[in-house]
Amino acid sequence: MINLKDKNIIVTGASGGIGSSIVEHLYEAGANILATGTRIDKLDQLKSKFSKIKILPFDISNHDKIEGFINDADELLGDNLNCLVNNAGITKDNLAIRMNLMEWNKVIDLNLTSTFLMSKFAIKKMLKNKSGKIINITSVVGHTGNIGQVNYTASKAGIVAMSKSLSIEYAKKNINVNCISPGFIDTAMTEKIDEKFKESIVSKIPSGKLGKAEDIANAVIFLASSKSDYINGETIHVNGGLYLG
Repeated sequence: MINLKDKNIIVTGASGGIGSSIVEHLYEAGANILATGTRIDKLDQLKSKFSKIKILPFDISNHDKIEGFINDADELLGDNLNCLVNNAGITKDNLAIRMNLMEWNKVIDLNLTSTFLMSKFAIKKMLKNKSGKIINITSVVGHTGNIGQVNYTASKAGIVAMSKSLSIEYAKKNINVNCISPGFIDTAMTEKIDEKFKESIVSKIPSGKLGKAEDIANAVIFLASSKSDYINGETIHVNGGLYLG
């Protein structure tokens, strides 16, 4: 088992299905975690379950407050930030000709711009520590496209390209920037999908099943560890063979 003892890690979107699983598995690996999100009740539940984690509610769409959040989070982690997991994201689906500017901007602003700003200010901390890791959670549809999700797919594809650029800029500073691209994962969100549509999705997955949130968490643990030190600017696809990039 990978040991992440003494690794200080921020996880955004920690109140969601994938986010909470990432927190759980990082905790089991010994990491020192600061979990953030907008659903305070869910964060409190995580805290009650994993008593040693730190929670700091925050809405990453507040761009002008991100630097302050990173400063506060870093202080809570002992002024030694090792890793940032950018997991938070939203969808506002619509067909392109019906999509209004608000639906476009909200998704781009939170999924892409907020991820950039979180990474930017985290990297500033990591430069002082002379090492660090950024792990960005993207999506299979950022590589394949998807009906009704031009905003979401653009934001996720943008994260991949941005991560490559960041990885080049800071590789010599011992900072790694990588992505994890989930396929269709069995969470509360996918439970709401019509059963026939879900069967149609599963039929296209070579492994014949939806993924689990822990599949994403396991990839996060690997990228957060020293075992991935020579991996930079890459995307790990966790999708059961749905997309072979």
